[in-house]
Amino acid sequence: MNKAKLLSLCVLALSGVLPAFAGGILTNTNQSAHFIRMVARDASLQIDAAYTNPAGLVKLEDGFHFSFTNQSAFQTRTITSTFAPFAGFGDNATKKFKGTASAPIIPSLQAAYKTGKWVLSGNIAVTGGGGKATFNDGLPSFESMIATMPLAISAMGVPTDKYSVDAYMRGSSFIYGAQLGGSYAINDMFSAYAGFRLNIVNNGYEGYLKNIKINPKHPLVNPTGGMMLATDFLTAAGKPEMAALVADREIDNKQSGWGVAPILGLNFNYKALNIGMKYEFKTSLNVESKTVDGKDAGLAQFKDGVNTPHDIPALFTVGASYQITPQLLASVGYHHFFDSDADMADDKQKFINGGTNEYLAGLEFRVNKMFLISAGGQITRYGVTDDYQKDLSFSINSYSIGLGGAVNVAKNVMINIGYFWTTYSDWTKENSKYAAVVGSNPPVYISGKDVFSRTNKVFAAGVDFSF
Repeated sequence: MNKAKLLSLCVLALSGVLPAFAGGILTNTNQSAHFIRMVARDASLQIDAAYTNPAGLVKLEDGFHFSFTNQSAFQTRTITSTFAPFAGFGDNATKKFKGTASAPIIPSLQAAYKTGKWVLSGNIAVTGGGGKATFNDGLPSFESMIATMPLAISAMGVPTDKYSVDAYMRGSSFIYGAQLGGSYAINDMFSAYAGFRLNIVNNGYEGYLKNIKINPKHPLVNPTGGMMLATDFLTAAGKPEMAALVADREIDNKQSGWGVAPILGLNFNYKALNIGMKYEFKTSLNVESKTVDGKDAGLAQFKDGVNTPHDIPALFTVGASYQITPQLLASVGYHHFFDSDADMADDKQKFINGGTNEYLAGLEFRVNKMFLISAGGQITRYGVTDDYQKDLSFSINSYSIGLGGAVNVAKNVMINIGYFWTTYSDWTKENSKYAAVVGSNPPVYISGKDVFSRTNKVFAAGVDFSF
C-alpha cells in the first residue's frame, strides 16, 4: 500500500466518524428537546411531530405553532489496536487512538400552521453529521503501514527497530435539512401527510503525514544508528521508489452536494390511542470535491470536480402512544434504515446486511398543570459486518437513555430540557492481514486486532410557543 492510499483511508474514516448522535449511519433523528427527554416520539401529536409524525399535526389547535431547540453533543471514539510493529514507536504493541467530536450548537426549528383540516409544516435542522472531529495522533491505518518500515529496512540488511511519524487529521461534516409539507385530516381517525426534504451536504478534511523517521544503523549513511528521515536514508541507499512512499503528504479538501427526498406519513387516532407512520425515501446525491491549493495527497478521488456517492438511506418509522391516565402517557416506536440500498463512498454499503433497526419506548407524566417529567430508551442494532468496520468509520450496537421534563411558563409557552447518553457494545475485529510490510512483493502480511468503542452525551433545551 502506498502513502497516498494510507492518507485516503484516514479521510474515508473521517467521513463516517462525525456524529450522527441518534439514528442511522448518516441520519440524526434527535431533532428536538422532546426526543432527548422522552426518546419515543414517533406518535407525537405536539409540534415536534413536524419531524417525527407530521401526519399527526392535524390534532393541534388552529393557529401557528413553533418549536426551537438547541442541542450540545459530545462524542469520543477510541480504537485499541494491537499490532506487533507498533512497539517500534513507544515500546508497546498495543496503542489507543482516540478521536473527539464536539458540537456545542445544533439548532433545529419546527413550525406548523393549522386551519381546519389542513396543516402546512416545516422543519429546519442538521439532519446528519453535525460536528467536528480531531485526531491528534492519527489512526491505526496511518501508523500500521509506517510501523513496518523497520522490518522493510532490516530486510535490506540494515538493522532498524524504531520509527516515528507526525500524523494529524481534522474533519467536519454537516447535512443541513429543510423539510416542507402538508397534512390533511381525512376524518376524525385518519390523517395523511406528503412533503419533501432538501438535504445539503458540507464536509471538510485537513490533515497530513510527515516527518517519518527511522533509525537504520548503516556504516556510511547513518553510522550512529540515530533517528533520521526515512526519505533521506532511502534516497541515499538507492531506493527512490520506497522513498516516495514515505514522502510528506497533505490534504485540504471540501465536499459539497445536495439532494431531495419525498416523505409520506399516516396517522391513526382513536380515543386514547394514537399511531403514527412515516416513510422517507432515499436521498440520492453525490458530493463534489474541491481541493485547496492542490493539496489532495495525490488521491484521484479528492481532486477538483470528482464526485463521490453520499446517499442518505431511506427510513421507515412507526410509533404508538396511549394515554393511560390523564397524567400518564406511554409511547413505543420502531425505526428501520435501508442502509444497504444507499450508495456510499468506497462501496461500503456492500458490507451491511440490510440496515439499522432501532427500538424505542418512553413515558411522560404530568405532575400538575405547570410541570411534567419524562424518560425513555432506545436500542440500536446495526447490520454492519467486520469488513465495514475500519478505523473510526465504525458503527457499533448501543442502548441509550434520555430523561428530562417540561414546564409551562405561560398558557402557550413551554420550555423543554433533556439529557441523553448512550452506552456502546465494544466490537473486536481480528485481522490476519492487518497490514503488509512496506515494499514487500508479493505482500507479506502481519496480523493485528482492533477493539472499537465509543461514548456519546447530548444535552438539549428548547421552547415551544403558539398563537
